Amino acid sequence: MVQRIGGFRRKTRFKLQKPLRQKGKISITNYIATFAEGEKVVLNAEPSVTKGMYFPRFHGKAGIVKAKRGTCYEIEIRDGSVIKTMIVHPVHLKKVI
Repeated sequence: MVQRIGGFRRKTRFKLQKPLRQKGKISITNYIATFAEGEKVVLNAEPSVTKGMYFPRFHGKAGIVKAKRGTCYEIEIRDGSVIKTMIVHPVHLKKVI
């Protein structure tokens, strides 16, 4: 069998890149943000934090908060016709206004 080449962040050179003016330390308020069940959120990865990051294919997708699990949240998104649940750290989530 052929081994899979590359890791979790393969081919994400530009997708997970921050604009120049946003580089530096992350805000602690983003790190400890709270979300209510049923709230709509967007998956927006913070590249400097790998803990609780989702698979890069889902970058920019919108979902619904289903539950809290430890410090992370269960997010339900649609991938085509399939509903998928992923566990994401709050630093990688943004509220939909």
